[in-house]
Amino acid sequence: MIVKTTIQGLVTAVKGLSLTIAHLFAARKVRKELDIKNDDYFQDQGGITTVQFPKEKMPIPEVARYQLDVEIDDCIVCDLCAKACPVDCIAIEAIKSPEAIGKTSDGSVKRLYAAQFDIDMAKCMYCGLCTVVCPTECITMTDQYDRSSFNLADLTYTFADMTAEEIELRKKEWTTHQAAKEAAKKQ
Repeated sequence: MIVKTTIQGLVTAVKGLSLTIAHLFAARKVRKELDIKNDDYFQDQGGITTVQFPKEKMPIPEVARYQLDVEIDDCIVCDLCAKACPVDCIAIEAIKSPEAIGKTSDGSVKRLYAAQFDIDMAKCMYCGLCTVVCPTECITMTDQYDRSSFNLADLTYTFADMTAEEIELRKKEWTTHQAAKEAAKKQ
């Protein structure tokens, strides 16, 4: 019994060492860079595969999902992206406007101000659901994948560009408009 176990141990050790030695000699050649669109991208697995980041970068697929970006000028503040997010990493605060405040690049009318539009990329699970539901396609996933930070607060990106004074002014405009509407109803 002891002899059989010893032989199995030696055979296993020889198999492991032979695999290690094979990889050691294969590491002498450098794996050539292939585009990820090539059909044989995953076939050539020999050679060193370490990428010397940031000098070298791996090719990125066109449909990759990495960092979220918002074109706030195209946002109609509909809040669909925040509702679709399964981890609640999108925080939006909208302020109503008495009249239309402009148009987006696709012709949609903007009637809400974005007082807050924050995305916490530390919570984001990169599912892309927020980009699918956006009617104006203002929220997209970019090909940037190398945003790192030692502070979690740095991973919350703010896209709204309103100051605190502007927010207060817009809120007062809306309450004044609503009060005028109520006064007109009572007359």
